[in-house]
Amino acid sequence: MSGAVSANEALLRAVQAGRMGEAAGLLDGMTDGERRACLPALKDLRKELRAAPWDAASRKAYPALHAAGAACHTGAAGTATWLTAADLRWSQASPGVLLHVLGDRERDWLGDVAHRLAERPPLAQVPYELMSGLVRLSGCPVPTTETYVVGWIEQVGSLWQRGDTILQRLRQDPYTAELVAAVFEIPDIGSRLDWLFGDGPDSWFNALAQLTREGTLDRKATVDACVARLLRGGVPSDSRVFLRLLTALELTRDEERERAADWLALASDAASTVASHAQSVLGSLALDGELTPRQLAEMSGGVLFRTEKKLVRAQLVLLGKALRRDPSSAAELLPAVAQAFGHEDTDVQERALKLVERHLTGASPEVRGEVADAAGELSPGLRLRATETLGLDGADQVPEPYAELLPPAPEPARVPPAPDSAVELAEEVGALLASGGDVAAFERTLDGLVRHGYRDRDALAEALKPVVSRLWWVDADPQYTSVEKYFRADPHGLEVVLATLLGQVSTATLHRADQHGPMTDPCVHSAVAVAFNARLWEAAHRLRADPLPFLLATPTWGSGLLEPDELVARLDEYRRLGARPGEADFTQALLRVRRDDSAAATAAAEQAAALGTAEGNRLALWLTTDGPSMPRSSRRTSGVRILLELGELDGLPGEFPPAFRRLGRPVGLFEARAYCAHYWDRAERHHWLAVVPGRRELVAARLLRELSSVAVEGTRGDASVLPLLAEAPGEAGEAVHLGVAYGLGARHPEDRLSAVDALLVLAARGQLDAERLGADLGQLMHRGAVKPLRLAESVRTAATTGAYGTVWEILRAALPVLLADLATDGAAASARGFGELLTVAAECAERTGARGCMAHLEQAADRRGSSRLVTQARRLRATLDHGVAA
Repeated sequence: MSGAVSANEALLRAVQAGRMGEAAGLLDGMTDGERRACLPALKDLRKELRAAPWDAASRKAYPALHAAGAACHTGAAGTATWLTAADLRWSQASPGVLLHVLGDRERDWLGDVAHRLAERPPLAQVPYELMSGLVRLSGCPVPTTETYVVGWIEQVGSLWQRGDTILQRLRQDPYTAELVAAVFEIPDIGSRLDWLFGDGPDSWFNALAQLTREGTLDRKATVDACVARLLRGGVPSDSRVFLRLLTALELTRDEERERAADWLALASDAASTVASHAQSVLGSLALDGELTPRQLAEMSGGVLFRTEKKLVRAQLVLLGKALRRDPSSAAELLPAVAQAFGHEDTDVQERALKLVERHLTGASPEVRGEVADAAGELSPGLRLRATETLGLDGADQVPEPYAELLPPAPEPARVPPAPDSAVELAEEVGALLASGGDVAAFERTLDGLVRHGYRDRDALAEALKPVVSRLWWVDADPQYTSVEKYFRADPHGLEVVLATLLGQVSTATLHRADQHGPMTDPCVHSAVAVAFNARLWEAAHRLRADPLPFLLATPTWGSGLLEPDELVARLDEYRRLGARPGEADFTQALLRVRRDDSAAATAAAEQAAALGTAEGNRLALWLTTDGPSMPRSSRRTSGVRILLELGELDGLPGEFPPAFRRLGRPVGLFEARAYCAHYWDRAERHHWLAVVPGRRELVAARLLRELSSVAVEGTRGDASVLPLLAEAPGEAGEAVHLGVAYGLGARHPEDRLSAVDALLVLAARGQLDAERLGADLGQLMHRGAVKPLRLAESVRTAATTGAYGTVWEILRAALPVLLADLATDGAAASARGFGELLTVAAECAERTGARGCMAHLEQAADRRGSSRLVTQARRLRATLDHGVAA
């Protein structure tokens, strides 16, 4: 027994000192019982090292501990678990040492460990050398798991320093056939190994193809596996890797013919590069007469509805060659060609129509009937041409009068009252903290916190504790001032109110913030942001010093507007309770109260004056006098941008608190800097519209720099405010329209969709000035701020919702600027994408039956060539000359 203890202590000392050689020597002479006896001490050492600082002594001990612990486990499961432990992973013993200390075990035990290690996920980072060494020592079947196969591929591909090639290494490996077969079964293998599958004579593709030719790999099984993997789809890198391997195998014509059904499926549904390869194979078979017309028609049915124009055009070319080769196939192929009549690209439609025109002569009545039915899918101009040139019956093709289809205008939604119970309110606070919320959710929750804080602050705090437990300041050490600085700089939405209720922010900090406002730079956003924050600080401070029974400024509607009779009723309740209104809260209520209904405003003013309170008199005066007039605006340029400057907002009462008087300050160009304290918090911007409801131009002008950045600099997410601007009450003037113009030219699709939503909402509400927006877009494209290709995608999306007339009015005002550039310069810098924009314009003009002329269109249509720009200019000119309505 004393010998065992001595061996245990010696091994522990060697491991602690990091003496790997000594530890390995001690392990060599141990029995299984002695090893098991050492294991508890090694586990205790592991716990100590895990808790100890990551210093040099710990790093030195870890590799020896890793090897000793693996060797002292006598069960395969325990050994595998120890070897792959996360805390030992970054400083483990080398595979050679591990194979040495484990190599004296039974072969079956070693094979069990090898397979257990191979079944670990790739994140476990099990060394391939260790797994392969265990397989070699045990003679067990080679594992074909993802971890083992990926390790094998990386090992084979990275041993270039030996001077041999991948092909030679694969020839020498006795497990090549099994492991190559397993490669085809691993999901997303291409994304992990694409960088290893390079080009050149010593590539994996050439090596596997050569092994297939030599017979080391079964050719039919390899080809079938490649095709099956492509049919399965997956990430683009998978398609790229297996398509290159399939190409390297150089299939014979017989092999291609045998898999015709697979090529048909790939041409219809596979990734673009794979579909192109399948299309070329099928096209070669078809032109050699080895594909029946029915099979070619079946293939066309899938390819012609793909979005990739290159594939669709190639298919039409193939169909044209097949029809010329065998005119008798027209009965099968012409209806297939006619399927392209429904393609979104009118160029594709026109190509298909030309093909039908060329080969329809002599076709049977049944074929002509099928083509006639499909002609209804053509764009209006091409539909008219098909009726005339093909001799089709035009009676059924008479279009209905065009009707604009816009989404329903959004209806104003009432803000529901705050929850009655503190528990329900806490649940809503949790939802708001987790995912944000709109103006209605924010305002009712804020009002609820004030109400319940007034009734029973302790009960509310108890209900809120589990909800706010994840906020960093909940458990902050009070000896540090980080929490005070955090809330002194910004209220962070509801957080300052929550921190006040839970006692995590001092009264002194709240008082300073309430009295003196934020310590922020005077950026273009600060006027609205300071007013929004002032009410939050005041609500928090009053919760601590003099709780308010409820908030006066909680809006009636989700837009931020407050009904005057509701405000009068709230002031009456304040009078009854003897409560002192909050200065910021009452000022915000005045800014929100609705005054566009003169009768309701006059009646409410009489009731307010009858209250006999100072606030009632102020409200009565506010309701019976004209509000602040909209400031004058002037355009300024900054680089390629067009921005706005606003004059001073006159008419704000002098008794307004300083935080709200800042709303009247002018907006200058140089205040709109690229970055400021409010740049990163996009969620707060969505509440600024409710600070000055009915005056969205004030907010839009202050956000114009950010909105321009989505087009000019390619920033992401700033256009998300555009739908809110479109839904907000008030005049939609220069700032709103310029913001939508920038959004329509945004780099990122989600920002363009936000702009399209805003465009459609403005149109549905009758507030869109299409001519103004079009003129803005023309100037922005002329300056290079908006790219025509991006704009084309946006207006096409808007048009396909049914707003063809709206889009046409916009483009009718925008296009002459680019056409003038084209006529003056010959090839304007903005010409890229111009053809796509003209395509959308021609489509809209055809559908709406637009007539008239467009400045400089004649010169573009008379240019030489058949580019998309020229052909679409001619199409638009013909439409405006003759008029076609869908």
